[in-house]
Amino acid sequence: MPRGHPPSGEFPCLAQRCTLSCTFGECLVLYVLVAGDRHIADPVTASMVGKVIMEIRKMKNAACGILGLALLMSIVGCQGGRAVRPDEKIDLFNGKDFTGWKLHVDAEGVDTADVWSAADGVVKCKGVPNGYMRTIKKYTDYVLHVEWRWTGEPTNSGVLLHAGGADKVWPRTIEAQLKAGSAGDFVLINGTGITVNGRDMQDTSKQYVSIPKKEDSSEVAAGQWNAYDILCKGDTISLYVNGVLQNKGSDATDTAGWICLQSEGSEIEFRNIYVKPIDLYFQ
Repeated sequence: MPRGHPPSGEFPCLAQRCTLSCTFGECLVLYVLVAGDRHIADPVTASMVGKVIMEIRKMKNAACGILGLALLMSIVGCQGGRAVRPDEKIDLFNGKDFTGWKLHVDAEGVDTADVWSAADGVVKCKGVPNGYMRTIKKYTDYVLHVEWRWTGEPTNSGVLLHAGGADKVWPRTIEAQLKAGSAGDFVLINGTGITVNGRDMQDTSKQYVSIPKKEDSSEVAAGQWNAYDILCKGDTISLYVNGVLQNKGSDATDTAGWICLQSEGSEIEFRNIYVKPIDLYFQ
């Protein structure tokens, strides 16, 4: 399978299990219309669509282009729809509750309300058990701004980029590290890849691949607010910590998905969480 296309997995939706037949030419047109739309920018979806087309190609009965389109669009719908490419600033956190977010932990019997709370413009996270808050929508081609500070002993957290697949600890993602002293590292999780300094860092045999930041730590002391500015443009990702470029990669395997903030260690707070168009970062 080509680099950048993760395994497609099973099809969960009823519409995806329908038996359809159409000519390969019609399927190819549908593939271009659906998987070729750059707004989707989702390699999982593209892989699934490709698999459906190959199955339909084996069938001998003629044409049902409209139903075929419905089938392929249902796949896109099941994968969370098109990724949002912001054309203006979008506040991801409204300052008072988790509208637009989903909270997740794997631990059974844990109420996520005991892990995360929101008030007065700040998200408070206890850091245990491991989990994350993630955007319900997927995003692509954006600048993400998020501020964080440690309210107890600084330990570990992270910003998960282009995340997708099943909700679990941890999803397939490219992490912008928040571990104390290491903010600006990349961590490739569950098979993702990126090229840094001309070296392809993807290693699908490992669950985690860490890529150290370029400079000495630019974080401030515990209790003070830090700022992450993360530029995701096409298949490139740049990580700025308090204005210092700490890492940059290209040829990322994943270019769209959820944005997640981790619970992974100790008490941490987040605020001023938003995305905006790339060109506005420099204004």
